[in-house]
Amino acid sequence: MIVDIKQKTKFSVQSIQQSIRVNFNYEVYFTNNILNLKNPTLAQAIAADDEKKPKKVVALVDAGLLEFWPDLLWQLTNYTKFYAEVLTLAVEPMLVPGGEAAKNEPKLLEKIHQLIETAGLCRHSYVLGIGGGAVLDLVGYAAATAHRGVRLIRIPTTVLAQNDSGIGVKNGINAFGKKNFLGTFAPPYAVINDSAFLTTLCDRDWRSGIAEAVKVALIKDTNFFDFIHHHTTDLAQRDMDSMQQMIYHCAQLHLEHIATSGDPFEMGSSRPLDFGHWAAHKLEQLTDYKLRHGEAVAIGIALDTTYSYLLKMLSHSEWQLILKTLVELGFKLYVPEITKQSSPENLPCLFQGLNEFREHLGGELTLTLLQKIGKGIEIHEVDLSLYKQAISLLRESEKQQQMLVTINRGER
Repeated sequence: MIVDIKQKTKFSVQSIQQSIRVNFNYEVYFTNNILNLKNPTLAQAIAADDEKKPKKVVALVDAGLLEFWPDLLWQLTNYTKFYAEVLTLAVEPMLVPGGEAAKNEPKLLEKIHQLIETAGLCRHSYVLGIGGGAVLDLVGYAAATAHRGVRLIRIPTTVLAQNDSGIGVKNGINAFGKKNFLGTFAPPYAVINDSAFLTTLCDRDWRSGIAEAVKVALIKDTNFFDFIHHHTTDLAQRDMDSMQQMIYHCAQLHLEHIATSGDPFEMGSSRPLDFGHWAAHKLEQLTDYKLRHGEAVAIGIALDTTYSYLLKMLSHSEWQLILKTLVELGFKLYVPEITKQSSPENLPCLFQGLNEFREHLGGELTLTLLQKIGKGIEIHEVDLSLYKQAISLLRESEKQQQMLVTINRGER
């Protein structure tokens, strides 16, 4: 039955239509050794606001960096003294635990807010976040919610953060067992990618960020996927030139999408840049975050690619090429948690991620699948029995691909 609301009420209503347009502009810089005194990039980014007096800065640093960069805090302090006419450290830098732990501890957010308050920052001051994507998510959320927004400068230190999470407009922390349940859309003031930080990454963190490049290539750019496919050996063996090319182009595609998609703050239910992420977010939780985000994304990409193939949208050769590329990059495409059963539904717990993804997006399930390499397509309904088949097929396909990679390496 259709209810005519106007007939049900006798109240007259007046309204004023409000429309607001806001332009956001921020630079993403690519440099090396950001805290070298001869490198003015950070100081110039802050000086760009044209205000003459030195700006107060609060620095939040990923604690894991000190293992490989023990002089980092000294370098930061020395840099601010050298460029004292532009910026000044308002308080001693604060260390933040790296990895997903940063987003799972609510007290950390409170401590950062307390630090910002103690330092006496205003909305024209700066919060400087140095670290991986999880640390930047937390720091960005704290900066966006203090004074309703303190200027944020991100210095991402991982591949994943430099080509994806650290360059966008989203910030957040985990809550209620759900990924990024609390968060904001708040563009940074600037992002500075320093390639020097990549040299000390472990192999897992080096590799993890490549998954986001594969993702955006598959849904947007065939030529970029070809580049990744033809440079799998170079990327897997830590060739810096190939990695820097990959990071730059991946960042470019992400930024173009944010600027031109018409929905940078995700007011609708469409989120093509999260191809493979519904499963990835749930797998991170199911593995107690033992999986890196990029590792989970690689599995999510492989699963949704396999589902696309079973729906006859993607050819067999393209499906195999995608799986082959992921395996050659060093990714596993299957973990036991992917088939962990829930009760009483007797379905994989993974499928709970579909509903959580729907809630997170705004009420309508919207997934991106592949029509072909370089072109994504959105769907709003899924066949769970076919997804179960995709899981089984993926498990067998990964065994075959791993075997082929081992044989090829032996021949070389």
